[in-house]
Amino acid sequence: MTPIVSMEPCYIALYHSGELERRAQALEARLASCDICPRECKVNRLENELGFCHSAYLPIVPAICAHQGEEPAISGSSGSGTIFLGNCNMRCVYCQNYQISQNWKRQKTKEMDCHTLAESMLYLQDELGCHNINFVSPSHFVPQLVQAVLEAVPMGLRVPLIYNTNSYDSIASLKELDGIISVYLPDLRYASDNWAKKFSHTPNYVAQARQAIKEMYRQVGDLVVDNFGLAQRGLIVRHLILPNGLAGSEESLTWLAQELSPTVTVSIMSQYLPLHRAQRIPLLSRTISRAEYESVLQLLSDAGLENGWIQEMGASANYVPDFEREGHPFSPALDRQK
Repeated sequence: MTPIVSMEPCYIALYHSGELERRAQALEARLASCDICPRECKVNRLENELGFCHSAYLPIVPAICAHQGEEPAISGSSGSGTIFLGNCNMRCVYCQNYQISQNWKRQKTKEMDCHTLAESMLYLQDELGCHNINFVSPSHFVPQLVQAVLEAVPMGLRVPLIYNTNSYDSIASLKELDGIISVYLPDLRYASDNWAKKFSHTPNYVAQARQAIKEMYRQVGDLVVDNFGLAQRGLIVRHLILPNGLAGSEESLTWLAQELSPTVTVSIMSQYLPLHRAQRIPLLSRTISRAEYESVLQLLSDAGLENGWIQEMGASANYVPDFEREGHPFSPALDRQK
């Protein structure tokens, strides 16, 4: 991680050149036969037709908060300005955000127009003092997010934008985000399409996610932080340890080191809990063991990946959100963590 003085996000220059508006228009036009994510459902979302993600034209925003539970370079001292987007283009049976990712009828009531979303970004930046704007599960709402950024820049938006994704992303959509997104925060979830299909209903996940992460790395490179340790630009790859080796940690970590770089920043997550439907699935019905955890740490060392963070064992319950909670979806214990 390279420390620098804070930099102005590139999306501001794109706004002044007119390029940001051009991209917003091009992305919105693609909603008429939606190919925004790899599902390529071809429904007309401009006319509120629904595809795999059950999302029409307006973005769905179930929660907005200053989040203290992200990586230190993301949360900092004042929190990450997190915008949780509803629905998802995957169907993970263990999803910790299942209340908003797979409860489609209820999420319809959380629709928000792009101008209101732009105002929410300014609220997070100016009123709550967040270090960045963190879009969680953005893959199916790329046009709407770019439109909201377009409206937010003249209102004073100036903090880095974070794209916090499951990595099931369209390469064409990612290319439109070049220079708009400062920090990519993808999850490298599986090394086996068999498990991706069985547990996330995503049969071609591995090649798609790896290609997407390569494109993200091409755009932003290694993590760059400012003099306060806050992320300004770069890639942070998350890897959630799953029980019974289902995440394919050895293959995924080796791929990162060999196909991207040993200098890439990695965040190893031990917080898996058998949520949603996972308790009924024997391979996923327990938390990870100490032996599984230590095995992944050894794999990390063997691959030569030295930059990033390792989540401690035993803190998994603190990271479970409750989107039925009034206000902040995370527990007070997590709010206090740095």
